[in-house]
Amino acid sequence: MGVPSDEVVQIQHPDAAGDPTVVTVSCPDKTGLGCDLCRVVLLFGLNILKGDMSTDGRWCYIVLWVVPRRRGRRPMAWDLLKERLVELCPATALFGLDSSYLEPDALAPATPRVFLLKFCCFDRMGLLHDVTRVLCEMELTIRRVKVSTTPDGKVMDLFFITDARELLHTKNRREEAYERLQSVLGDSVTSCEIDSATEDMSSCLQASALLSPIVLEQMFSIDVIEAQLSRSRSNSSLSVTMDNSLSPVHTLIQIQCVDHKGLLYDIMRTLKDCSIQISYGRFYAGQKGRCELDLFAVQSDGKKILDQQKQRTLCSRLRVELLRPLRVALVDRGPDMELLVANPVEVSGKGRPLVFYDITLALKNLQKRIFLAEIGRHVVDDREWEVYRVHLGEHDHELSGSARSKIVDGVMNMLMGWD
Repeated sequence: MGVPSDEVVQIQHPDAAGDPTVVTVSCPDKTGLGCDLCRVVLLFGLNILKGDMSTDGRWCYIVLWVVPRRRGRRPMAWDLLKERLVELCPATALFGLDSSYLEPDALAPATPRVFLLKFCCFDRMGLLHDVTRVLCEMELTIRRVKVSTTPDGKVMDLFFITDARELLHTKNRREEAYERLQSVLGDSVTSCEIDSATEDMSSCLQASALLSPIVLEQMFSIDVIEAQLSRSRSNSSLSVTMDNSLSPVHTLIQIQCVDHKGLLYDIMRTLKDCSIQISYGRFYAGQKGRCELDLFAVQSDGKKILDQQKQRTLCSRLRVELLRPLRVALVDRGPDMELLVANPVEVSGKGRPLVFYDITLALKNLQKRIFLAEIGRHVVDDREWEVYRVHLGEHDHELSGSARSKIVDGVMNMLMGWD
């Protein structure tokens, strides 16, 4: 499973090109650590081919075999990945002190400072994706966005962003951002500013237009989703079972499914949200896109999952999250077509990374212009969702059924890594 070391995070590069890089994490355990690590791996554009994890409740040991999703992209920032993974790991307690006795405020991460990026320029195909790519490469996280296009072809874009490096308040960091943005905005840019966001500014984007009953039914109704899943080709390849006979203290959760981008993150996120703890797990992705997982798990009280209703509920939740981790719909909104993409927000408040990046890249590949866009959060059936709304313009209003399906499938395939 790896080579023992005093380092919290080790990254071992392969001897042969094309072989996976091995990422090893050995640190004190904390609730949801596996989910947080998988989220960062997804954020850095890596696929997990294989994984082993074990914990005794105090110390955990995790090994991930990873490869970049796309060849030929910018060089992988392995040192930065290591730095971000180390930041997630709890510090080793001094003199044997159990960190669980520390005050929660001392362990909780500080709330990131929010900045407003505002620029105005002439529109062109793929502009929004190129800006999003620059922000992602600079580790500037998009929290909210408002994009609008005027009749004369100008765009006014507002991005509420946070900086993973916590340096955006400095002159050098902002100048770097201006230079990188200028390279994609070109000479048509008339203004580009980055300022600290005031509370009044932030509140302007907190409220998002209500979702219509038709959209709620199409994207979030359990009956509709289950009917769609029953017709899905992936449904026949999915198996989620639980077994309490193989371990005296753990419930074995076995999953067989089709691979997709962020698969392990979706599983760990679901288990974290359901207060299920993994004591030992093994994950393997085969060459034909088939994945197998064996997870020895307990409830938050340390006991096996014996209640039959809890087992059925958890299995059903895992099935939905594996087959439909994101929801995509194309609906009429007045004279425009509106693309909606929704992903569940973790209990911790974090959304899925790179969703806006994938949406804008898919639309760029489909040669679809974006006239309006916004990101908002909605609570549906006591669950919070991050919803991306993109207006494609009047000229797409009369699209045929096959053309609409091409847009929905193109966006979904990009989000799922099937492009």
